[in-house]
Amino acid sequence: MSTYPYHNPYEDLSGNIGIRAVRAAGFRERRFDTGTVRINYVVGPDNGPPLVLLPAQTGIWESYQRVLAPLSRRLRVYALDVRGHGKSSWTPGEYSWQHLGADLTRFLSEVVGSPAVLSGNSSGGLLALWCAANLPGRVAAAILEDAPVFSAELPRFRDRDRYVYGGLKHLAETLGDPEHRDVAAYFRGLTLPVSETRQKRVPDWFGSFLSRRAQAFQSRHPGRPLDLRFFPLRLRLLLKCLSMYDPDFARAFVDGRFYEGLDHAGALARVSCPLLVLHGDWRRLPGHGLIGAMDDEDAHRIRQLVPHARYQRIHANHVIHMFKPRHFVRAVNAFLTDDVFGESAGPASEPGRSGGAERA
Repeated sequence: MSTYPYHNPYEDLSGNIGIRAVRAAGFRERRFDTGTVRINYVVGPDNGPPLVLLPAQTGIWESYQRVLAPLSRRLRVYALDVRGHGKSSWTPGEYSWQHLGADLTRFLSEVVGSPAVLSGNSSGGLLALWCAANLPGRVAAAILEDAPVFSAELPRFRDRDRYVYGGLKHLAETLGDPEHRDVAAYFRGLTLPVSETRQKRVPDWFGSFLSRRAQAFQSRHPGRPLDLRFFPLRLRLLLKCLSMYDPDFARAFVDGRFYEGLDHAGALARVSCPLLVLHGDWRRLPGHGLIGAMDDEDAHRIRQLVPHARYQRIHANHVIHMFKPRHFVRAVNAFLTDDVFGESAGPASEPGRSGGAERA
């Protein structure tokens, strides 16, 4: 790890689950050393076939805390911090689909040990796609949870649908290095387009308030990730994730390093395992591009390239498993019952309805 200009200060905290409900469900936090990086993960009781959960960019395994217990009733559930996140190794200068794919190859082979279902949110979904295309013997099925298929390819990502690209650029520029990080800086100047002419802006007072609270926490708990207990769960988790994130991961998307090793259409054409596509809310504004992960044309193109895929539209924020956990668990269980481990339970519901699945 000494070959990198800085390292993850939270790596050695692995092994301690602070969420009581996750501990009570039988999960344990462990670490796997690939010989290049150390991957932090949690694993639940051995109640069935393996399911591996891959969070979105900036996300850590804790983003799945609301779905781990119900999923573990019939599955052996793993949830990872991918490199650059959480308590896994930070490798500045070495972030790409090839690097992350190599990590998952070792993890699936040496930790899981049998063909697994991979479910990834956002960039985690693209990583699941990489594995499904390149590791057919290791992947029993794949779930793309609002993954930016096609929209996160250059030049479209940078030039046409540039809203998310701009957000990653802002993140890389404001988050700061591990020694001098002020998470509140990310929120200063942050805006969300409401329409072509109107935007919501994070108020200045909130950035100042958050900065004071973060500094107070860090002075009382040196060496610990930011965890402001009295904030709402989603904001509390976002702040913790940002404090445990290597901004070079975002920078690699901005400067082009990350894209090596994954052609979206080519990967989809090689997917032979069962595939479920979960599609969250999206909209497009002319001055900003796509606000979301993929539009309906992208979803249609996926189904053309993978005719056996299942598609389900869920009216939810991008992180479906956090904002609509029951919908997510229901969709995963139905897919595994119908397409992976059992026979079809009946006809799919009408296309586009929340909670229903559509055969391509």
